[in-house]
Amino acid sequence: MPLLELVNVKKNYMKGETIIPALRGIDLLIEKGDFLSIVGPSGSGKSTLLNVIGCIDTPTQGSVLYDGTDLSELNDKEKTNYRKENISFIFQSFNLIPVLTARENVELPLIIEKKFNKEEIHDKVTNIIEIVGLGDMADRFPRELSGGQEQRVAIARALVKNPLVVLADEPTANLDSEMSEDIISVMRKMNEEIHTTFIFSTHDPLVEKHARRVIILRDGLIASDERKNHGYAD
Repeated sequence: MPLLELVNVKKNYMKGETIIPALRGIDLLIEKGDFLSIVGPSGSGKSTLLNVIGCIDTPTQGSVLYDGTDLSELNDKEKTNYRKENISFIFQSFNLIPVLTARENVELPLIIEKKFNKEEIHDKVTNIIEIVGLGDMADRFPRELSGGQEQRVAIARALVKNPLVVLADEPTANLDSEMSEDIISVMRKMNEEIHTTFIFSTHDPLVEKHARRVIILRDGLIASDERKNHGYAD
């Protein structure tokens, strides 16, 4: 069973009385452990597709199934809870809370979930912060970190609850090329070592270069779906 399946997904928006089709019929299977990049020109439907996959937006038509769960059969509260428990996001603006330290930012999803005691939270957070290479910076505030370090905190926060999938919207947009390489390397490491599934929406050729699978969107349709059987690009 695939991790994620989209069946004839369409999404329309209204502009006055005019229907604007953003997605025109997307069929897509994503396996656990994919490291996938969604690319395409502005207006191709990348952000809309990512929002549908992330349960932020609801398709006008079609089905989205996660691990066999058809999200169209869930009510709004159930869908919100499913997203909170199973899907994580990494944003280009990092979205860290400035008054919280790196550790406290990473702790936040676990505190909200209310599934773990303090000791469990401490152990999980310490482990993931070490994995992303910020063990000696855990008590620093975002203003005391570089852009690349802030994005590492955002990655740790996304991974700490062990989600089914991590969605990254232009994760390197605010970083220079050296920091971008560094961040992509961290995410590749997570993908290789703990088999986290990553889906990127990006204009960055560097992200596309390192993806193991590249989906090109044009006019709300999949124009190309290429899997790099040779593994990661160098």
